[in-house]
Amino acid sequence: MRLRRLKINAIFLLGLGLTGLQAQTSVNTIGGNAWGSGGSASYSIGQVFYQTHSRTNTSITEGVQQPYEILVVTQIEKVKGINLTFSAYPNPTIDILTLEVKKSDLSNLNYQLYNIQGKLLQSHKITEPKTNIIMSHLVPSVYFIKVTEGQKEIKTFKINKN
Repeated sequence: MRLRRLKINAIFLLGLGLTGLQAQTSVNTIGGNAWGSGGSASYSIGQVFYQTHSRTNTSITEGVQQPYEILVVTQIEKVKGINLTFSAYPNPTIDILTLEVKKSDLSNLNYQLYNIQGKLLQSHKITEPKTNIIMSHLVPSVYFIKVTEGQKEIKTFKINKN
């Protein structure tokens, strides 16, 4: 009898729990995926209203199609003070991105330009303190500039191209 009552209570609680579960839903007119030489995008049409809730270190946007961002945090080997020796500007950019290196020895520095899928688009040696990277031929998207010294990764920039 006690085991039967326990089973009934478990089923009752499970039923209550399942009625409280809700997935993200919306009524859309149309939606789908689009592909091109610069990448792919998914879209939905029909959700007229959306809202963003922001706090100090968090931001949540209600809606059906949500962008995603993957960040990789690498360990800093030696921290003796903040020393910004590399910068990339303007970000977001439209045509030309300037990569500035404030370091006396440029002999072993290179940069690589990657698209959001991780495909290598450009790779060049850095020979001047300011290097212009032409981005006018690229589609609007997110790109990554990785600065390396020999085989060692020094800095990676996330670049938004409009």
